[in-house]
Amino acid sequence: MPAELQVFRSDSRDPAIPASSVAPSLAIAQACARRGWPVHPLAPGRKTPAANCRDCRASTHAPANCPCLRAGRWCHSFHAATLNQDRIQQWWGQHPEFGIGVSCGPAGLVVIDIDAHGTEPPARDRILPGIPIGDQVDLAGLANGFHTLAVLAALRGQRSPADDTTTLRVRTPSGGLHVWYRATGNRQWKSSAGSSVGRALAWQVDIRAHGSYIIAPGSTTHHGTYTPLGDAREPAALPLWLAQELDRTGHLPARAIPAPRPVPPRARQAVLAAGGGRAEAERTLAAVLAPVEVCGQVAEGAGFSDTLNRAAYILGGLIAAGRLSRQEAEQALKDTAAEARPGQELRIEQIIRSGLAAGLKRPLHATGRHP
Repeated sequence: MPAELQVFRSDSRDPAIPASSVAPSLAIAQACARRGWPVHPLAPGRKTPAANCRDCRASTHAPANCPCLRAGRWCHSFHAATLNQDRIQQWWGQHPEFGIGVSCGPAGLVVIDIDAHGTEPPARDRILPGIPIGDQVDLAGLANGFHTLAVLAALRGQRSPADDTTTLRVRTPSGGLHVWYRATGNRQWKSSAGSSVGRALAWQVDIRAHGSYIIAPGSTTHHGTYTPLGDAREPAALPLWLAQELDRTGHLPARAIPAPRPVPPRARQAVLAAGGGRAEAERTLAAVLAPVEVCGQVAEGAGFSDTLNRAAYILGGLIAAGRLSRQEAEQALKDTAAEARPGQELRIEQIIRSGLAAGLKRPLHATGRHP
């Protein structure tokens, strides 16, 4: 069997046509489709999609309204991706020189695309977006996406996806790595580029999900073949800690999230009526922490940041009024938040610090806030 087809050796007993009698590109495209990964043609020897027809190049229109797709042509890149074996036979049977692209969103894939380009690192705030890197941190030797992803994983106490032997990993001709994961929970993760000033996970680490495609393992360009590493040939489920990082960095679609619920009336009364005793202080603290605890019952969409900020603000006021111990209250809030959103300690600390600072300026006495 050709080396390229070893990627799909689990399919070798059940091909539509014996692997030895078809072009490698056709066999790989067929195998991808059997796995539920919609495929579309790439330009011969290149990483880019096959060109649109002349009419599509000359006009601008939404891919969904393009007659080419209904006619079985491949215009519009990953929008034309298909699982239809007859269409795949037609495309790659007539054009065996085509490469194979996999449309990540419909395939339910999240692929971590790690680059190894030899360029100077960007400003510190763009190396790990949302995670401050102080000037005292020595960045000597940090040169590519393997390094930034390893740093992020180390901060979370996890193994870098580049070293994850449980999932499909594909070495690229340029020395990079594609780490394939399976999305869970029907989440439609967004794509991003690691060099973006907007949504990004880490410098030189791209995310291939909805709205993008990935080159199929075994595909060959002018620069070389996309070669799987190790023994894993199937994408494992996206690790929880990595899903949390993608959520933190904006890789989920914006939702119509209702405003955070205010502290329930009984809890508000407990806060305002709390006295100076230990039991009263504990009840007061429990009332403030309750909405944060509720967020832990929902993986997303609970308005966690606003809820945590509100709790920190209230605690700041209670601390300023001498009604709670700062050390105990702050630690209890951190513990509660970390349990609700594990793996997001830095984000939690930043929100709490900001909320407390605002609340400390406005003491919350039993009769209300004093100006």
